[in-house]
Amino acid sequence: MKLAIIFDDLSQHGGAENLLIALSSQYPDAPVYAAFATPYWMSYFKSQNIKLVTSFMQRLPFKDKLNKIYAALMLHTLAYESFDLTDYDVVVSISARFAHGVITKPSTKHICYMNTPGRMLWEGHGYFVSYQNYKWFKRLKPYLDIFLSRLRLWDYTAAHRVDYFVANSKTPQNRIHKYYNRNSIIVYPFVEAPPEGLKIRDNKYLLLISRLEPWKRIEIAIKACNRLNVPLKIIGVGTHSEYLKSISGSTIEFLGRVTDPEKWEALANCSALIQTQYEDFGIVPLEAQAVGKPVIAYGYGGSLETVRNDHTGKYFGEQTIESVLLAIKNFEPRYYVPSACKAHASKFSKREFLKNMNQVINRVYLETQAY
Repeated sequence: MKLAIIFDDLSQHGGAENLLIALSSQYPDAPVYAAFATPYWMSYFKSQNIKLVTSFMQRLPFKDKLNKIYAALMLHTLAYESFDLTDYDVVVSISARFAHGVITKPSTKHICYMNTPGRMLWEGHGYFVSYQNYKWFKRLKPYLDIFLSRLRLWDYTAAHRVDYFVANSKTPQNRIHKYYNRNSIIVYPFVEAPPEGLKIRDNKYLLLISRLEPWKRIEIAIKACNRLNVPLKIIGVGTHSEYLKSISGSTIEFLGRVTDPEKWEALANCSALIQTQYEDFGIVPLEAQAVGKPVIAYGYGGSLETVRNDHTGKYFGEQTIESVLLAIKNFEPRYYVPSACKAHASKFSKREFLKNMNQVINRVYLETQAY
């Protein structure tokens, strides 16, 4: 079987990139195609002896700052449609934006593992918020709106070139059906196992791990902890960091960008993780449960699948200070059994993810051999 893996631009390192690493490790002979890649990712795939193919966008300047603008100007669509995939029996795209837009020959089967349909296109409120105060952006925005309208048409058409959709959870599955009128199966992402020998303590603080962006609603956790005088540690960086620091009291500590060992240590030492954002799925709550820690989570979207209310965590119903404050006041970590948290997290293992994806890929490949 000749297989290729398609990925959205390799510009950061998060849950989607971990899926790519796992899948490319399972299929080391499969080249990885991406619109562009940072030096870190170029070096990583070279060290793994995995072929990485990038597009003309690799040569564009200021990709870290202008990536969203390039996307709105439809450069990513050109990048993915320009890839020559005629040699492959099966292609697997891992997409939350444009990777599913590749063009294949009729006999090549395209499986799209979709983390979510592109938020920039279908749920764009707040997507460009980091640019909104720039004069150049205000002048450009009317033209961007025209491009975004065209992008939605492209995205719908591209989705109908996909042969099989695999959603990462129920929320994206519903969106795939709503926006594309396509059915899908679910294969859950995986949570990495904690490091061996990790010491578990309770140092009486809440922990929040997130990119510091406006739509993450981190300010409601900060203001609730300010009022309750509860220690809160925050891991992450982003465009909203200075504002969040300006509203923080003495019990709020910003840890910035941390290493993986530092992240696991912070999880192992907290009383509970708190998650304020609406997530399609969300790996971080499962990481907390993997070390036996409960989660205080906004009770919508992916948290309904990753957190068991009153068993491995507690939901709050609204993204308001009062709702978070009430959840923290009523939260008693001792009521949550660490073994129950760990057992729930263990259902989302890398082995299970790879087993399910292998089954999908092999079944689809057999279909190509039937012709």
